Amino acid sequence: MQAQIPGRAGPLHRVLRLVRRNRRLIAALLLCAAAGLAVQALTPDPATSVPVVVAAADLPAGTVLTDAQLAVRPHPADAGPPGSAASPADLLGRRLASALRAGSPVLDTSLVGPGLLTGSPPGTAAVPVRPADPSTVQLVEPGQLVDIVLSSGNGFEQPATSTVLARSVAVLWKADGGPSDPGLLGSASAEGLVVVAASPAEAAALAGSSSRGQVFLVLVG
Repeated sequence: MQAQIPGRAGPLHRVLRLVRRNRRLIAALLLCAAAGLAVQALTPDPATSVPVVVAAADLPAGTVLTDAQLAVRPHPADAGPPGSAASPADLLGRRLASALRAGSPVLDTSLVGPGLLTGSPPGTAAVPVRPADPSTVQLVEPGQLVDIVLSSGNGFEQPATSTVLARSVAVLWKADGGPSDPGLLGSASAEGLVVVAASPAEAAALAGSSSRGQVFLVLVG
């Protein structure tokens, strides 16, 4: 019998021979694995999202929100719009203070209520004003600056006088002739009302102004 050289046909020798025969394939596999690891390392983790309520269609100012007018869309959690809502139930029955495009988030600043004062100086109050001429309400829009003038006296027994109660105050909301929004104006009729952002001194001057005479709005630039 021919003597076998120790280790010549052992497992290590067979592995080395297999590697030499398939070195190109093995190199290609290693290259693919390295590329996969590099792509995985460079791929960011999936961003987490939060639900945000948006307008399901174009909605005009004054709309009282219903479930059919709202939709929920995912939004990146690290860039969620401040003042947004996560559930339509939080917004049902609220009134829009400004128009919204379809897909726009419904923010607290979009609604009649305390959110309209966001960013205002400390102490600013939302004050309802009822002009003597209701038709002037149709001339103003949210964001318009107005002077509010009180005219008293009748020009006969009582001399007519005019007093500026507030200067360049911003209109926050105006009534559209529909029912009032309970979040800001209570249960009283809102017809002919305008809500303005007033300083504490202006709010005090405007309080009960309609009972002292006729209130007029003067549009300013």
